[in-house]
Amino acid sequence: MALSLQDVFRFAQEQDVKFIRLAFCDMFGALKNISVMTTELPRVIENGISFDPTMIRGFPPAREDLYLHPDLDTLTILPWRPSQGRVIRMYCHIRHADGRAFAGDGRALLRRTAEQLKNKGYLCKIGPECEFYLFEVGADGNPTRRPQDMAGYFDVSPLDRGENVRRDICLTLEEMGIQPENSHHEQGPGQNEIDFHHSDALAAADQLVSFRNVVKSIAARNGLFASFMPKPLPASSGSGLHINISISKSGYNIFRGGTGKQAEDARHFIAGVLNRVAETTAVLNPLTNSYRRFGTYEAPEYITWCQETRSQLVRIPAAKGEYARMELRSPDPACNPYLAFALLIRAGVEGLEQKLPLAEPANFDLRGEAAGTLDQYRKLPATLGEALTLAENSRFLRDCLPAELVTSYIAVKKAEWQAYLAAEDKDAFEQETYFATV
Repeated sequence: MALSLQDVFRFAQEQDVKFIRLAFCDMFGALKNISVMTTELPRVIENGISFDPTMIRGFPPAREDLYLHPDLDTLTILPWRPSQGRVIRMYCHIRHADGRAFAGDGRALLRRTAEQLKNKGYLCKIGPECEFYLFEVGADGNPTRRPQDMAGYFDVSPLDRGENVRRDICLTLEEMGIQPENSHHEQGPGQNEIDFHHSDALAAADQLVSFRNVVKSIAARNGLFASFMPKPLPASSGSGLHINISISKSGYNIFRGGTGKQAEDARHFIAGVLNRVAETTAVLNPLTNSYRRFGTYEAPEYITWCQETRSQLVRIPAAKGEYARMELRSPDPACNPYLAFALLIRAGVEGLEQKLPLAEPANFDLRGEAAGTLDQYRKLPATLGEALTLAENSRFLRDCLPAELVTSYIAVKKAEWQAYLAAEDKDAFEQETYFATV
């Protein structure tokens, strides 16, 4: 439903709203915002509100200010803020002063990608499964590397000390219109997972950005620190962002199985994702630390697919009806979901349009196989440096993303990679660079 300015004012009056946070993400998915009083909203809607793009990491250089234009349909209350003088948030479009879309606006890019898919007769639904760690906070208020508990997969209280935090997170998400499906303790000490209901691609990306913000905010209210670093503890399981994708054609989910064209379309879509995953890994896994996760525990290492085994890159869960889908298991929660989802959709559609053949499934646990058996499969990039080389040489990436965005993204990540190579203590570099910020 499209909201009007009058709808927003009526809502603000009924809910005692005094502040509006106008939010957007930088090129790497980090949430940014500026707060305005509700009385300023008509001016903001008409003219936008300016900011200095040179202060935003990775944004392609601009000689003039950029402007935030709120998307009224993304209005949501921030439930953890005070109930008197409440705060609402809206995600924004980023534009130049003359109204042109800004090339670094990943949200606008994903919106265009979803519209292009719709024009081809397809509808994409995405459901993320996001893992994260909860750590204790020291007496100085800074995060420590002590996990909140020593529980493991699916453990319960009192061994699982995160259940009340997960409960608060789920209830907060529900208040914001985001529908959690399940939550549980994961393998690592202090590691948790919360999955939420699938949505259209843009809503799913918005919800994931909101989710990361909610998790960190609720953790802080409970005296804890939440980290989405892919591999915060070297000897424990990494945190993945498993991306579930379903595609509907004429109202029919092509992943529902059976025979005929729909089943063939599903195979072509999977083939497209597998074909482009290596060259998009620099976006799906953007940190030097991301690559420590690959090949450990259930994180993938090879470019394979299967019906159900969790060690594979693409898994087809045993789900039926609207829940039938493919699951990509390589991305991690440090990625920019707007760019990640846009690239995955484009890769899958390329597979559909070119009718790419899908290799036979590797229906076995890769972790138990001899090296000779695995030689037939391509590997994911082993380091951020390798992933950046593939991205820099990728025609696909430059066809999907604005050239200046790709250039800026690779330049920032190359500098990060060089700093990592120059660091004498690689572990210390990653902890100092990522632990408190991701």
